[in-house]
Amino acid sequence: MGKGFFIGKTFGIVAIILCSAALATIIALSVVYSQEKAKNNHQVSPTDGGTTSSHPATPSPSNEPWDKYRLPKSLVPVHYNVTLWPRLTEDATTKLYIFTGESSVEFECTEETDLILIHSNKLNYTKLDNVNLAQLTSVNSEVTAPSVINSWLQNVTQYLVLQLDVKLIKDHKYHLKTRFQGELADDLGGFYRSEYMEDGVRKVVATTQMQPTDARKAFPCFDEPAMKSIFYITLIHDLGTVALSNGEVKQSSNVTIDGQNVTMTTFMPTKKMSTYLLAFIVSDFDFINNTIDGVLIRIFARKPAIAAGQGTYALNKTGPILKFFEKYYNSSYPLPKSDQIALPDFNAGAMENWGLITYRETALLYDEGFSSNSNKQRIVTIIAHELAHMWFGNLVTLSWWNDLWLNEGFASYVEYLGAHEAEPDWNLTDLIVLSDVHRVFAVDALASSHPLSSKEEDIQKPAQISELFDAISYSKGASVLRMLSDFLTEDVFREGLMTYLGKFAYGNAVYTDLWNQLQMAVDATGTQLPDSLENIMNTWVLQMGFPVLTINTTSGVVSQEHFLLDPDSEVTTASPYNYEWIVPIKWMKTSNVQEPQWLRNKTATINEMKASGSEWVLANLNVVGYYRVNYDLSNWKRLLEVLSTNRENIPVINRAQLVDDSFNLARAKIIPTVLALDTTKYLIEEREYMPWESALSNLEFFYLMFDRTEVYGPMQNYLRKQVTPLFEYYKEITFNWTKVPFGHLDQYNQVNAISLACRTGLEECQHLSREWFNQWMNTNENKIHPNLRSTVYCNAIAAGGAKEWEFAWSQFHQATIAIEADKLRSALACTKQPWLLNRFLEYTLDPDKIRKQDATSTIVYIANNVVGQSLAWDFVRARWSYIFAEYGGGSFSFSNLINGVTKRFATEFELQQLKQFKVENSVIGFGSGTLAVEQSIERTVSNIKWITENKENVLNWFSTAY
Repeated sequence: MGKGFFIGKTFGIVAIILCSAALATIIALSVVYSQEKAKNNHQVSPTDGGTTSSHPATPSPSNEPWDKYRLPKSLVPVHYNVTLWPRLTEDATTKLYIFTGESSVEFECTEETDLILIHSNKLNYTKLDNVNLAQLTSVNSEVTAPSVINSWLQNVTQYLVLQLDVKLIKDHKYHLKTRFQGELADDLGGFYRSEYMEDGVRKVVATTQMQPTDARKAFPCFDEPAMKSIFYITLIHDLGTVALSNGEVKQSSNVTIDGQNVTMTTFMPTKKMSTYLLAFIVSDFDFINNTIDGVLIRIFARKPAIAAGQGTYALNKTGPILKFFEKYYNSSYPLPKSDQIALPDFNAGAMENWGLITYRETALLYDEGFSSNSNKQRIVTIIAHELAHMWFGNLVTLSWWNDLWLNEGFASYVEYLGAHEAEPDWNLTDLIVLSDVHRVFAVDALASSHPLSSKEEDIQKPAQISELFDAISYSKGASVLRMLSDFLTEDVFREGLMTYLGKFAYGNAVYTDLWNQLQMAVDATGTQLPDSLENIMNTWVLQMGFPVLTINTTSGVVSQEHFLLDPDSEVTTASPYNYEWIVPIKWMKTSNVQEPQWLRNKTATINEMKASGSEWVLANLNVVGYYRVNYDLSNWKRLLEVLSTNRENIPVINRAQLVDDSFNLARAKIIPTVLALDTTKYLIEEREYMPWESALSNLEFFYLMFDRTEVYGPMQNYLRKQVTPLFEYYKEITFNWTKVPFGHLDQYNQVNAISLACRTGLEECQHLSREWFNQWMNTNENKIHPNLRSTVYCNAIAAGGAKEWEFAWSQFHQATIAIEADKLRSALACTKQPWLLNRFLEYTLDPDKIRKQDATSTIVYIANNVVGQSLAWDFVRARWSYIFAEYGGGSFSFSNLINGVTKRFATEFELQQLKQFKVENSVIGFGSGTLAVEQSIERTVSNIKWITENKENVLNWFSTAY
């Protein structure tokens, strides 16, 4: 799954049903539909879990198998035949969109049992033979299948439960047949609907999002990643619509069912794959395509988007990225096609369904007239992320969700490699430091963090699984694997990776299986390591957090400590390694790269790291290691001198590192805050993007802490002074803002220059933003370059009133290009008018105004505004039960929401409100945001202490530095 996280998983699904079998299925589905329509006036809603009575809730704890969240090992699926019929029009009686289906799964009994548990959630079943919810037969006609004596739905653990009169026979195969109905809801999970307007007509798409545990909402299945199977999929759909699934179309023909003319499309069987990688979609989308080395590549989207050429960039880049990964893995792409589809409603960034990757429109569609270079980068990196999964995740799949980090962390690392292949001039591989390493440091430095790999028994419930889709799994996973690849060398890393994929193809693995294959590559190549690969990596995988290395350049003593943003926080999570790591150190002395070192213990003396006179030491070159670095004060002063006089002697990534490390070391009370602020003085001469971005990211914390205090004015004055030369530089090289900077990262830094200049009150910048925006309002012609629109829109709306806001809202509602709509939606949150922000907050819970997929980010955008922060917090507190009930099925990222509305908290009053929020909603719950509540409390406590200890010094520094 793509970051934004982050989705992607595509596979081939096919339903091979011979003519007679297909006809029988059609008739059966017609009967099911007729029966269900007849019962509509008194049936239970599909979202309630079933038409039949549920088994009484078993008091906890219970040893009954159906009260456990994990499937027994007694049954293993072989293949499924699934036929689904989504209705793309609302039922006149129930006012619901529904789908009906029939499924037959062949499974093998591996242990004798008289109980069948198969996952099912929010499905209604038709009683077969008017008795039970499923029908069991034996594959071998000479073996009589047991009879089902009792059947029910166990809603809490999401099972269809079947009790048998006698036990199933070990090593024999059986068929389990069901007929069912579900709601084609707009909850963005399972088999769901997406809606959009086209030429004034409301269109409906039936689509899917199965990961992690929602395949069971589409049809009954053994819904665990290790329960791989082959799937035969058939879709019945309206005439004129197109059906897609993981596999190629085998046959498509028009048929009549219950007097209704429809199309029946049967797909080729999938490869052996996990349920969470299934996809099936019915739409009237159009597509463009090409073929590369026999692999059909297609980009699907709304017809106007395809006609406007918005799929062309993705089509042009998919082929080269696919070929890159074939070479990287030394393995041919295992499927005949690679479909990619842009959906109007999609909760994550993308999802790697095997053979049918689903995306948000903003993650796949590019329009030169509306898309910025950051939009373009997002598209190419997300495509690379999802295509990386075609092998790592799809061909070889995690055995259980506790190892999700390996799946998503790996794709989050190699996405930069694949994107670099597609755009080699952009220096994308460097940006992993800003986007992943620095990003996740902020979370992993909390005492409430968690290790990369959890114990299998600790991850059982769907909510626990969903909670793992966080920055630790994605960004820390990527950072640690990048470090591993670096100290092994890329060649050795790939060698182990290739044998891993070959050994476990079409199967499942745990993370130690990869370590074993990499160790074999290490041994074969004679690579020297200080310990076994598993022992090294376990220190990074099995304990949370990361170290800060302190290098004393006078004595040569190097030591490590568990880095905590709040050094007073209590770490209650025990570590098997006592929070010590085996640390690879790449370093330089006075511009000369030195021989790499390893720190294996708490402390070591490395004489080569002694420095004298004007010599200086810089460790963690290019930030390939997952750790921070501190130095003795004299070395810090020498590094500051180099930054001021000869900054090119320090690699640009490490200039960004020095800023980021110093600010975070200061927050952890390891160095003085004024020393961190000193690292920003040289920026008045800096023109590179990465150091500026690092500084702005860290200064954002100062804005959050001080934009309601007397520190704000002097801070604004200082930063305006620092950014003015950068603003003038871009004014000059763009010929008074009429041209676009040539380099990809230069374009990013131009946005930084304008954004900070306007934010700090540089009148020329603010006038420029107002002038461009007013010109658009007056002429209805938008000449603002797409790169600059987000910051110009925001600054113009912030400086304006209701007129500017209403204009932007009108443009947002009229926008037919999702990327432009996103820019406007974020800018609408920049207004300083509380009544407009309150109106905008109310809009977030109206799907006709703000799509469900965008509700979370919109509230967070409003909370980012100092005027809107308290409004957003009050809104979330007052509406939590409604938000959780209505949006908890997948459309809301509760972790991002809770962190977003509380990150400015820095007073005792806010801390008490947060604790009260936790208590008052303990019964309702927080879903995937449970850990985020604890992190927010911890962060608030830390913020309170930091302000108390630093406010006066910071005020004095900014006052004198200006």
